[in-house]
Amino acid sequence: MKDLVALQLAEGPPLLFEAEVLAVEKPESEAPVVRFRHEGREQALDCDWVVGCDGSHGIARDSFPAATSRTYTHDYPYSWLGILAEVPPSCDELIYARGDRGFALHSMRSPSVSRLYLQVPNGTDPDDWPDDRIWDELAARFAIDADWTLSRGPITAKSVTPMRSHLHEPMRHGRLLLAGDAAHIVPPTGAKGLNLAVSDVRVLARAFSELHRTGAEQLLDRYSQLCLARVWQATRFSYDMTRMLHVRPDGDAFDDRLQRARLRRITASRHAAAELAANYTGLPLTL
Repeated sequence: MKDLVALQLAEGPPLLFEAEVLAVEKPESEAPVVRFRHEGREQALDCDWVVGCDGSHGIARDSFPAATSRTYTHDYPYSWLGILAEVPPSCDELIYARGDRGFALHSMRSPSVSRLYLQVPNGTDPDDWPDDRIWDELAARFAIDADWTLSRGPITAKSVTPMRSHLHEPMRHGRLLLAGDAAHIVPPTGAKGLNLAVSDVRVLARAFSELHRTGAEQLLDRYSQLCLARVWQATRFSYDMTRMLHVRPDGDAFDDRLQRARLRRITASRHAAAELAANYTGLPLTL
């Protein structure tokens, strides 16, 4: 973010921080307008094109006609309790753990800061989880025969993330286009949220480059189709990873054995492992 802000300040129009977008008007026309409030005054930005990168709670998506919009949503029956801790990562690997107590994830934010997650029931209050309880539960879920042990340290942040999938179709209406979380949300299990957003922007960059270089709009016309093909594959992968690694609150012994069978298949089959790796590292752009 620092790099992007510095580049914009050096080479682009001014950035307006803490500006509240009120509406995107006339997206069907050749001159859409973004109305916003900045420092207490309402203003209008005349545009050639508008890209809604305003997240899952933004207003760009609301400017699509209801008659031509479709949304697809799936809520998962559990959440993640995430922490930031001032302690170096316990090992160099990203670790997914699935056991009878639930899911846990070991990841890293920096060489000196760890990022860890626990599966918890929906509606969990982070304040109900004191630091010692979090570390004890993480240690229990990571209790495996391995050459590393969980390092503890001061917890500086706690938050609970509901797990859900949400997709909006199409991703273009007139000269308004959606990118990133404004168009699609996936559970973080497959680590696809930011990657999908970057993928959208790469397609847009090529499409606008073609438009300004040749005047052609073919890639812009295919933007929604190209992106959604990738988004649905990432949604499928994230769904499969989430269902495989989390203990269902309403699950039974059959669900448990199926999950274990899936995990054994991945560890025992080179082809199954390669399929997971291909999806995890990212599918190629269909351009």
